[in-house]
Amino acid sequence: MARHVRALADDSMRGRATPSPEIEKAAGYVAAAFARAGLDPAGDSGAYIQRYTVGRDTAAASRRTAPNVVGLLRGRDPALSGEFVAVVAHMDHVGVAGRDRSCSALGADSVCNGADDNASGTAGVLALAEAFAAQTVRPRRSILFLTVSGEERGLLGSRAFVARPSVPLDSLVALVNLDMIGRNRPDSVYLNGWGKSTISDLVRELAVQHGELGLAVGPDEEDRPQTPGDSDHFPFQRQGVPYVFFYTGGHPDYHAPGDEPARLDADKAARVARLAFFAMWEMAERAGRPKWDPAARRLNVVARKQ
Repeated sequence: MARHVRALADDSMRGRATPSPEIEKAAGYVAAAFARAGLDPAGDSGAYIQRYTVGRDTAAASRRTAPNVVGLLRGRDPALSGEFVAVVAHMDHVGVAGRDRSCSALGADSVCNGADDNASGTAGVLALAEAFAAQTVRPRRSILFLTVSGEERGLLGSRAFVARPSVPLDSLVALVNLDMIGRNRPDSVYLNGWGKSTISDLVRELAVQHGELGLAVGPDEEDRPQTPGDSDHFPFQRQGVPYVFFYTGGHPDYHAPGDEPARLDADKAARVARLAFFAMWEMAERAGRPKWDPAARRLNVVARKQ
């Protein structure tokens, strides 16, 4: 997960990410998993790969692109199915130590595996797609599942989606971001967006109601009043979409070869995803949309103008 303030102008980001075979494979896997869950373009839902330009070259022959994967589950209520609760996670990581300065050369090999950052969040989105698709009754609102690439290079994929969204941005009633959800204490998860909208209140209530999850929720210490571009909720936040970002905290293996699957707490990641499911279901079922806290909304408007 990118934890540094970055320039916000799209032009400053272009050309910094080289699409890799690994990302293409990941996108293909996610698209296939969405299709298996029933997000099939032939029905009233859809799943497809969205491509966006990452190169500076304008010539079609040299233009480079990278993938996002979008899945849609249409809601049951004709009056609300044109509104969406979205969940996002990034598929990319930082590569190989020595080739990328942000990947510290720790561990026995030089591959920065990205198991927590952010295979854990991507797996969470896949699990949510399967869980929603498996329900005998769909929620009232539609659900948008989004996995993006280029987060580590400046939120490229999420910025590209916001620039050319699959659905109108004002139809997004809420966004859930899953980024690094599988490490540290097994009994807690941080919420970035704490107090900024009614979503964090809802998540806190649900964590108490579902004590079987064994998760206490608290504010993310890195969540500042005007949140820098540190994960994929940010482009949506700047457009006024209420959000919550589930995050289980940093660790010494961040952006390092030690971020391996064996060090993940898979049970914790699954419980975080279940809490996200309960929150998304409630937001998709309730008649009213989540609401911004007025003070947080004013700060967000200021941030958009900077």
